Amino acid sequence: MNAASPAASGLSRRSVLGSALGIGLIGHGASAHAGGQLEEPLADAVRGALSAAVAHAAPPVPEFDSTDARLAYLRWLGAASQRLMPRKPDATERREFLDTVWYESRRAGLDTALVLGLIEVESNFRRFAISIAGARGYTQVMPFWTRVLADGDASRLFHMQTNLRFGCVILRHYLDREGGDLFLGLGRYNGSRGQAPYPNAVLAARRRWNLGAAA
Repeated sequence: MNAASPAASGLSRRSVLGSALGIGLIGHGASAHAGGQLEEPLADAVRGALSAAVAHAAPPVPEFDSTDARLAYLRWLGAASQRLMPRKPDATERREFLDTVWYESRRAGLDTALVLGLIEVESNFRRFAISIAGARGYTQVMPFWTRVLADGDASRLFHMQTNLRFGCVILRHYLDREGGDLFLGLGRYNGSRGQAPYPNAVLAARRRWNLGAAA
């Protein structure tokens, strides 16, 4: 499998992640949607699938099956970059971030606009955000996930691709647990299942990042 070909097989990557793929809290000073995820027991098969999903080390280099697909991506990238510029003024950093979000969201079978909306609400696009509960990075992953799924080194959650990988894998897991229900899956990510403020905030942000077919 060529994991660096999200355009060709992004949604099919659910099979890579299996039926299991969390956690979200705000970065300090970013928003009012703080939550607290609980560390829940995972079946061995689920833990294995999640661990394999976060361990895959292919770089986030978009590849395309057609010129049209590449052009669609470039149109999306231009629009997303323009919108993100006030939060990430450096063009190189902005391009790397968007390439990685697009790659990791596609790999996990997620809508890229949804992931960008979640990041906006969780950390306001701050790489080193830390919540009062200790959640870290762009997608505000709680440190216990590094122990459950990896080597326990929570400092890795400040690495851009690692954080985005964990966040996407975990969100996929929660959505699968909820049968694809975005409201309940997002609630699990935030630790507020069944309550409206957090899912509504992410879904509103998603609409702002819905910039075209490539997303």
